[in-house]
Amino acid sequence: MGANSILLCMGTRPEIIKMAPVYYALKHDGLEPLLLHTGQHEDMADPMYRFFQILPDYSLPLQRTSDALHHLSAMLLEKLGAAFEAVKPAAVLVHGDTSSAAMAALAAFYQHIPVGHVEAGLRSHNRLNPFPEEQNRELIGRLADWHFAPTENARLNLLRENVGGDRIHMVGNTIVDAVRLATTDPELAGKPDELSPPQLSGLQHALAGRRLVFITAHRRENLGRPLMSISAAVRQLLLAEQDLVFVWPVHSNPKVRATVDEVFTDLPEEVSERLFLTPPLNYSTTLNLLRQSWLVLTDSGGIQEEAACMQVPVLILRETTERQELVANGGGRLVGTDGDAIIGAVEALRDDGQAYAAMQAAPNPFGDGFAAARIKEILIRSMHDS
Repeated sequence: MGANSILLCMGTRPEIIKMAPVYYALKHDGLEPLLLHTGQHEDMADPMYRFFQILPDYSLPLQRTSDALHHLSAMLLEKLGAAFEAVKPAAVLVHGDTSSAAMAALAAFYQHIPVGHVEAGLRSHNRLNPFPEEQNRELIGRLADWHFAPTENARLNLLRENVGGDRIHMVGNTIVDAVRLATTDPELAGKPDELSPPQLSGLQHALAGRRLVFITAHRRENLGRPLMSISAAVRQLLLAEQDLVFVWPVHSNPKVRATVDEVFTDLPEEVSERLFLTPPLNYSTTLNLLRQSWLVLTDSGGIQEEAACMQVPVLILRETTERQELVANGGGRLVGTDGDAIIGAVEALRDDGQAYAAMQAAPNPFGDGFAAARIKEILIRSMHDS
């Protein structure tokens, strides 16, 4: 490969959304971006690639026989190492905190390939929550050559870990770029929403005179009892609050689906008409729903950031967060997974219009939508100097 080839490693839905603007920025300036799909969640990844009109140049054949993290990590490390040996990129870019991102950074390091970490420096400061993401991003933080921090807080986290200041670049979060592209780029924003599922067909009728609550929950630490508690809280809110409509795109993980389905069986018909359980949604559908939402309940980092772009208040369904900026500026509240706490927080916002308006007016802490251009300029300068 050429001296300007940069291999972007991605595989999960959030990675694709947040790396697509970087791919575009690199492609439009004479660099040679190549895309390696790391193989997770094909049913959720393929629609994202199609939406952003990018196709992987390489794809890992992951044939998992176990859910164990050591099995996944070993397989990723071996296959990523082989891919890097074959492609010989000038640099590798990874995103965030997945095990595939950590193993890609390690495989590149073993071959002396410089690594850029997009969305670097996020920390919950609890090594076991989220698990294993907190340690994944700390590991990448020891391996990366370029740390593309989304916020000042992320930059300070890296400095506290003795990462050299000349390697840290505060660029903003590329998800703001993705939202901007998806809502303003004619080729993306104007696309027919071919993947809007039939499960949403009655939504507009149900919303007449009601408020939309958008919910997602899928994180590893919330599987089992916490997800059951979240689901039960939503069920209770549906039964008690007739003016609320819930849309819940259910993650493709069978454990998530089984829990959600169990909790929402036997709902009265007039109540079930205000609950829309869907498969994972097309990106334009997701953004359109967020734009219409009164409130977001989520344990997803990406959804928190997208809601901030739309100025929709967020209740964070986790015990810790690495996105303290959203809580600090008032746009989000950390409520955990206790059912009573979730119900209380929703009802408090329903009853206190001033508190709700303050959350809605909170400025977006994640940047201006031009993070990818900054990343491109830094890479061009660095690769030219070397």
